[in-house]
Amino acid sequence: MAENTIQILVIEDEAVLALYVSDLLEAQGYEVVGIADNGPEALTLYQQHRVDLILCDINLKGDWDGIETVEKMLTFKPAPLIYVTALTDKETIERAKQTFPAAYLAKPIRPDNLRIAVDLAIHTFVTKKRTALTPGETRPAATEKDSSSRETILRIEEQVFIKHNYQFVRIALEDILLLEADNAYTTIITSSHKYALRLALGTTLNRLDFRPLVRVHRSYVVNVKKISGFNEREIHIHSLTIPLSQQYKDDFMRQFQYR
Repeated sequence: MAENTIQILVIEDEAVLALYVSDLLEAQGYEVVGIADNGPEALTLYQQHRVDLILCDINLKGDWDGIETVEKMLTFKPAPLIYVTALTDKETIERAKQTFPAAYLAKPIRPDNLRIAVDLAIHTFVTKKRTALTPGETRPAATEKDSSSRETILRIEEQVFIKHNYQFVRIALEDILLLEADNAYTTIITSSHKYALRLALGTTLNRLDFRPLVRVHRSYVVNVKKISGFNEREIHIHSLTIPLSQQYKDDFMRQFQYR
């Protein structure tokens, strides 16, 4: 499975339902990193694997219910959360709300509802992380043009989530080789994939906000850490040759220390 595929941990004590949900997720392009039917097993899987999203039934086997299990998991590290449940009593819902789930899925689960819940959970989690301000930090005002497209790229730490083929995919910023402009679109190119965004090159560069990405031409941005060589007119990254424009040459050269 590709490294950039969203990895989901399924916690469900009904074996048939767990396999059904896993099949639905994989059919939608996600990877199920593991299935657990009890809290301790779920916590172990969570600690041992990269988990991008938790899908958890509230009613589980063993001493921990789903809410207790999630509380222990989120103490270890945060992740977006969806509860699956047939329980709708007020006390259960109030307990569940303390773990800040992004969505609830009522049984029986339908494919469309599952897809929407996963989309919403990832979007909400990453947006909250991105918009959280440290003390003294101010958020720049968005222009009208920005507001219409600012959710296209969701950044969290040194990775981004983007929409590709109707689902979110993860891209580590360090894996980006270059950005290529094509009219109103920008293509993010890694060593194994290409992702087209309906954003201008400059807007994409600002959204990614990754220092090693440097503009070298009106149609190209390169990751200077991936460069294998360059001359006065060209830059080489892997087997790719990118033009180096005089307009951006000084900015490009400032990325290097002269010895």
